[in-house]
Amino acid sequence: MLRRFAWGTLLFTLAVIAWGAFVRASGSGAGCGAHWPLCNGEVVPRPEAIETVIELAHRVTSGLSLLAVLALALFVFRTLPSPHPARLAAAASVFFMLTEAAVGAGLVLLELVADDASPARAYWMAGHLLNTFLLLGALTATAWWVGAGKGARPRKPSGSTRWLLGAALFGVLILGASGAIAALGDTLYPATSLAEGLREEFAPGAALLLRLRVAHPALAFTVGAFLVVAVPYLGRRGGDAGSVAISRLVAWIVLAQLAAGVVNVLLLAPIWLQIVHLLLADALWIALVLFGLTSSTERAGTRVAPSAMQEKTAASGRAG
Repeated sequence: MLRRFAWGTLLFTLAVIAWGAFVRASGSGAGCGAHWPLCNGEVVPRPEAIETVIELAHRVTSGLSLLAVLALALFVFRTLPSPHPARLAAAASVFFMLTEAAVGAGLVLLELVADDASPARAYWMAGHLLNTFLLLGALTATAWWVGAGKGARPRKPSGSTRWLLGAALFGVLILGASGAIAALGDTLYPATSLAEGLREEFAPGAALLLRLRVAHPALAFTVGAFLVVAVPYLGRRGGDAGSVAISRLVAWIVLAQLAAGVVNVLLLAPIWLQIVHLLLADALWIALVLFGLTSSTERAGTRVAPSAMQEKTAASGRAG
């Protein structure tokens, strides 16, 4: 029951995030005016524009997501004993959900919504995406540890594994932040053709968001190539079927994300494809977090694959 609720909370939060992307892409962020948590200064406003309906729906579903995360944390703390890893993950989920709400409120109260093209909005959007990833990571860890079973416990991976996994996670975080800025540029500076978009981006007096939009594709292919090589390597090195399967899933999501990014550029960033692109980024982050959790979890009765150094030492001992 608790396991299903944990995964259900994660999926519902993903749906709320997708709706938030629709709010941004449709220019509906100012649908409730510069008011928060009220909408146009009212608890139950009378919507007079579709933008108000869209923004109000996002606020309502965001509130439900907050309640779900709070309920999940309560159930985890009441059900699982200390110091179960799910407790820390659930507490982190509550923290990042509250900061997520704070960032959303800041965007509205500072009027960094709708047609605002200031550098401050770009920074806030990047921070918003980073916080979203941390929230999804915490919820994923909560669901993972809730369903890990008795006897499962954290273990410390080898040094090289930690470095490669850390680099992969950091790369996806940076890629996500640049993607948020690129998506904002697509919303504020829509192009009527691919050639026109390229001319605008490389023009001498191009806006900051247009200049930043250029960097995202190059960063995406660089990080994507690293993930496709490094994560499957770590999966094979881990030695267990779970790590191998999730590492392959990470690689396939990377390829799907790169393909979606190319199509997004060619089709001039339609709203539906922007949302698909975001959900693939979220799925990549979740899969990478799951891979990290699989690689750093020791289950009762399972044999941990020895490192190359351990194998070399054992071989030397047998030879002697």
